[in-house]
Amino acid sequence: MGYRETLLAPIQIGPRVCRNRFFAQPMECVDSDSEGNPTDLTLQRYTNLYRGGFGLVDLEAITVTNESRARKTQLEIMPRNVKALKNFIARLKEVNSETLIVFQLTHSGEISESDFSRKVCVKPMYGIGGDLLTEEEVDRIMDQFVDAARICEEVGADGIDLKFCHGYLGSQILRPYNDRDWKYGGPWEKRRQFAYDLMERIRKAVPDKNFLIGSKMSMWEGFPGGCGSAGPDSPLMDLTESIDLIQGLEERGASYFVESLGNVHAAMHYMEACKDEAELSYLHIYFADLMKKALKPETVVIGSGFSPFRGKRNTLLCIDPEKSQMLAMGARVIEDGCMDMIGLGRQSMADPYTPQKLAEGREEEIRYCTQCMNCEELMIRQQPVGCVAYNPIYTRKFVETRKQFGKLTELHT
Repeated sequence: MGYRETLLAPIQIGPRVCRNRFFAQPMECVDSDSEGNPTDLTLQRYTNLYRGGFGLVDLEAITVTNESRARKTQLEIMPRNVKALKNFIARLKEVNSETLIVFQLTHSGEISESDFSRKVCVKPMYGIGGDLLTEEEVDRIMDQFVDAARICEEVGADGIDLKFCHGYLGSQILRPYNDRDWKYGGPWEKRRQFAYDLMERIRKAVPDKNFLIGSKMSMWEGFPGGCGSAGPDSPLMDLTESIDLIQGLEERGASYFVESLGNVHAAMHYMEACKDEAELSYLHIYFADLMKKALKPETVVIGSGFSPFRGKRNTLLCIDPEKSQMLAMGARVIEDGCMDMIGLGRQSMADPYTPQKLAEGREEEIRYCTQCMNCEELMIRQQPVGCVAYNPIYTRKFVETRKQFGKLTELHT
């Protein structure tokens, strides 16, 4: 089967039919208004993804609280945002009624920026810190997640993605490092109960089986004590808990999972391989395959890390460029049963029309992510994020940001 047929084939996610195998990753783009509502920039970004033919779109890290957040102009989901979000979804559905959209619900926890919000944690970590959350505060945060899920259904979203990845609050609670003696700390059975309780509460609040529930998670965070570690301070990888978690969530109604790795503080390159480390993308295929083997055949696994495969001009060695390019590699791992869909992050910003161009036989016109990482510099600077290489709006924003702040000498610091 050619890669065009594989990537454009529909797939069932729970009771819903997704039009193809292209998933738009949740990319934090820091362009809400002062109350966390989508702006014209936000609408344009997602309109492009809808026009571009993505089968499933994940609305970026929308925070369930204004108190603790990583981005100053981060999308928010609270009662005050209902009207704006309802209008936002309605306008997208007018563009393309076939594309499915889920909202990635998040709380930033220790990743919250203390300059404009409250940094909190479940156990202080070296070099990060934060106010220690009480059990009562965590209970209230869970209430906020449940309320946010109800709002998702009310405004017309097709489901939610519980963010258990990259060092945000969900993964902070689940990781072995959380050995504090409290309701959701210490033994794995107590830590995993946070995810299980949250999942069960949300499904009870939104019983409609057509409403999809899934999770993007770091199977391995990449530092001692992180998710996928053998103990609270162990550098040894042990995926026993990670596999048990996805199986338990599947039993409670999760119909899809988005594979990921890494942590924004300690292991950023596992999340988004750079040009000189494109081979790290192979790790995502391995971990997605582990997930696929541990789950029921009907549970959808979405792989990550595909942007570094680019076109035929990537930096991968020892493999024919015809086989290593993004579309060929994506189709190959789906056909091999390693995953069911491919997730595009930076590539979805570089060319949101990637699926449409493939469908129309215009593969040669696809603009591939150059991996310049200038989009990440905009995010670190708390500026609206987009593709600096191809989108003039963000090219100008990047130039203005450099004039204002100077060159960022080192990313991931």
